[in-house]
Amino acid sequence: MATTTINWFPGHMRKTQREIKENLKLVEAVIEIRDARIPRSSANPDIEKLCGNKPRLILLNKSDLTESRVTREWMKELSKDNVKAIEVNCLKGKGLNQIKPALEELLKEKLERYKAKGLVNVVIRVMVVGIPNVGKSTLFNAIVNKRISIVEDIPGVTRDRIYFDAEWLNREFTMIDTGGIEFVTENSHVIPKMMRLQAELAIEEADVILFVVDGKQGIVPADEEVANILRTSGKPVVLVVNKIDSVNQEPNIYEFYNLGLGDPIGISAKNLMNLGDLLDDTVKHFPPVGTNVDEEDTIHVAIIGRPNVGKSSLTNALLGQDRVIVSDVAGTTRDSIDTHWTHGDQKFVLIDTAGMRRKSKIDEAVERYSIVRSLRSVDRSDIVVLVLDGVDGVTEQDKKIAGYAYEAGKGVIIVVNKWDLVEKDDKTTLRYTEDIYDELGFLQFAPILFASALTKQRIHRLADMLKFVSEQQYRRVSTGTLNQLLQDAQTVNPVPSRNGRIPKIYYMTQASVKPPTFILFVNEPELIHFSYMRFLENRLRESFGFEGTPIRLILRGKKREDEE
Repeated sequence: MATTTINWFPGHMRKTQREIKENLKLVEAVIEIRDARIPRSSANPDIEKLCGNKPRLILLNKSDLTESRVTREWMKELSKDNVKAIEVNCLKGKGLNQIKPALEELLKEKLERYKAKGLVNVVIRVMVVGIPNVGKSTLFNAIVNKRISIVEDIPGVTRDRIYFDAEWLNREFTMIDTGGIEFVTENSHVIPKMMRLQAELAIEEADVILFVVDGKQGIVPADEEVANILRTSGKPVVLVVNKIDSVNQEPNIYEFYNLGLGDPIGISAKNLMNLGDLLDDTVKHFPPVGTNVDEEDTIHVAIIGRPNVGKSSLTNALLGQDRVIVSDVAGTTRDSIDTHWTHGDQKFVLIDTAGMRRKSKIDEAVERYSIVRSLRSVDRSDIVVLVLDGVDGVTEQDKKIAGYAYEAGKGVIIVVNKWDLVEKDDKTTLRYTEDIYDELGFLQFAPILFASALTKQRIHRLADMLKFVSEQQYRRVSTGTLNQLLQDAQTVNPVPSRNGRIPKIYYMTQASVKPPTFILFVNEPELIHFSYMRFLENRLRESFGFEGTPIRLILRGKKREDEE
């Protein structure tokens, strides 16, 4: 009987080696994961040669299955110049908090050189390597620490898109889980139609598409149809062969080369196998970091609000021309539209967003995605213009939208639109202002502009307000001035004691801007009541302005030497 020799190495292992070499120049350090039970035999013999002089952190995973004494000996054995070994249990999360300090120790000299050059907040990029089944995927899931979507073994369960913010190799991205693509005929049920619509929208909006196929079932006609759609999309596609639950099933992968979508990646979503390799390949297709060509002094403005409050009309009024389609049908604007605008010597980017409404009111799949885009627009803005309907006043949805902008630390200007439709007397403006601040108590700092996009009433004031708020966001106060304010504040209103314990605030310093962030060093942070924090915030605003921007106050525990 003839013996067949299978040369498996030149396949995925050679590909892995090639990708490690390509990506090493992009990283500062390497994390190598090994099985703590077999530290030497679970090491890829080529890793040391491939990594060269790169600092390397070895994680001895599954340490719960070994004797601690033996693992500690292995840690000593493996640790040397430029290499450090620690024990972890990725499944239970044990030891994962040691990873960052260990990397910082390995990169201490490099980080100090960066600091000497004036580089701060340096991002440490890390590559994760290791042979299969040592726990890369478990590590990923332990870091993510949440379930992405509901899973049931019933076709068609996932009908709505589910969005999940994730991070891999220091690249942030949003995962979009869609309902399956079903091929629609005139007689198709409405649900398959909507599922197909959502999938097509995801294809249109995604930067990278993960096409998942069934490794046990093999290629089916629907797979070929979907592949045809994806090939014409022009988007990077990662072909994911699921249900490869063991090494014996890996030959099932090769059939999927016939789809013409490049190298398939075999995974087991059920058993969390090879998810790290999948994410490595996904991130590789992302656009380079730092591709934004906008100048630093450009102010990015997100115009947000409920549908039909006049956001697009406001944008057109500012620009003096119809750059954005306007209609009286709620939900016309489904995408966020960036428009460059210069007023005087100040450059702006106006982000006109789709309207955000309550989930119960979202009937169209297309609008579901527009909400995510709207929130993303807030994230990449400097200042948010919250547009209210002057006729309707503040609604519950306005509060939610405003709350998101506030939590994001964005500058905020409130525009009450359609002011021309409001019946007024000499106290109307005052009453409206009081009502708005009552309803939006957390936005007491936000200036209010009563305007009409239709008649262009007071619209010209918005540009100067945006410039002013931007200046407030970058305002800095010296430590000496802050501590004089702190002393005066405590003289007028001493910090109240709690449960017989006396809180002490030693000093205050400004840590950052946009939003202005201040650190208060105290003896016991838990003793400082939030009402006193609000008092200090008000004193800061009374003394220095900070109009239109949130303020962050952070408490840090610090014992004085004479108290130790």
